[in-house]
Order: sequence, then structure tokens, then C-alpha cells
Amino acid sequence: MNIILFDHLDATNTLAATDYRARHIKGVLRLGVGEHFVAGVINGSSGTATLLASDTEQLTFSYSAEAASEALHPLTLIVVQVRPISMRRILREAVSLGVGTLILSGADSVEKSYASAKLYSEGEYRSILIDGAMQSGKTAIPPVHFAHTIAEAIELAGSDAERIVMDNKERGERLSTMVLEQEQPVVLAIGGERGFSDRERSLFRDASYRFATIGERVLRTETAVSAATAVLLGRMGRI
Repeated sequence: MNIILFDHLDATNTLAATDYRARHIKGVLRLGVGEHFVAGVINGSSGTATLLASDTEQLTFSYSAEAASEALHPLTLIVVQVRPISMRRILREAVSLGVGTLILSGADSVEKSYASAKLYSEGEYRSILIDGAMQSGKTAIPPVHFAHTIAEAIELAGSDAERIVMDNKERGERLSTMVLEQEQPVVLAIGGERGFSDRERSLFRDASYRFATIGERVLRTETAVSAATAVLLGRMGRI
């Protein structure tokens, strides 16, 4: 953790000793009373926390806000549902990279049970988003929207942005050389392990998506998300 995040912080705060953040403060950072750590409010300020007291029941620490939350990148990422173990990695890395909005979508070739996994039904995905933000050292986490179909995902993403779809069948422009306006928002769509169906490709064409590739190799969805997002943010002048 490069920052420890909380839903809310006051000038003085307590944290149960059994909380994973308390265990990190004591067991990993090995902080004693009077020592400091970087803390922040989810989608809010970041600043300095000072450990005031520690016992077997709880930690007490002060918090002084120093900076407002930084805006996420103007990038909406449409990702087709994959196995929950892979989606956990995708969510964590997307937040670490600063993706502004996430749309998780069903698709013609996707296992329907993925959408009802405990990852979503029990709210686990939010803790993964927070973990990704803490890894990045930032406080902001993106909103997550769910779509049953690609048509619904396209509608959720809107049309007021540059629109790009990564495809392993229809060879498009190389993402690494694609010309983009640096201040324009972008929507990036990435398919599942089986890619998009011909019907879904037609939906993207009808919605004015540009087809793109990051090379000749077929990548796992989780690898494609990290690689394509990083390349695209570079083309956008964001990293």
C-alpha cells in the first residue's frame, strides 16, 4: 500500500486492531506511536496520518489533509466479463492506471454465470478497486457500470468521445501509432477470451468505433487490458 484509504477521516480516528489496514500499519510498516503514514479519503483528500496510540484492541491516529483528490483520466473502459479471478486483476490494474469509468459487459460468447459471481453480488469488487487505488498512491476510484450486452455497453459509454475497440479478428490501426486529440475523452472496448462475435463487430461499426490492435499476438483479456490501456494513455498524453 502506497496510501491507506478510508471512507471518512476526522482530525482524530480509531481503527480496530483486526482491520487489515491496522495490520499493515503495525506488521508491514512497523510504525510506532508518533510515526507517520500516508492516508486519504476515498475519492477525497490525501494527507499525513500520525499514530497516537496502539494496543491490542485498536489504533488511534490523527489526520491532516494536504491535497485534494486528483481527477482520473478521461478514459472509459468497456471490458467483457471474464472469469472472476481474472476480473479481479483487471479491476485492480485499471484503477492503478487511473481509468476514469469502467463498464463491465456481457457478450455473445461469454459464460452467463460470470455476471452473477460473488465478486459482484457481495460487493467484493469495490474492495479490489480500493486496493488498486492504494497501490497507485491515489484516492480516486472510478464508477463501475454493468451491461448485459454489448449494445447496452455502447449506449452506456455514449458518443461524446473517441471510440476504439480492440479486436483479434478484424485487424485495425495500430494503437501505438493512432492519432488522438490529447484533451478528448476516449472509450476503449476490449473483448473476452473468445473475442467479439460478428454481430457485435457490426454494432461497434454502427456506433463509429475505430478497430485497433496492439500486435499480432492473441493476449489474455487481463493482459490486453493493462497493455492497451497503458499504450492508449500514452497516446492521449496522460503518461
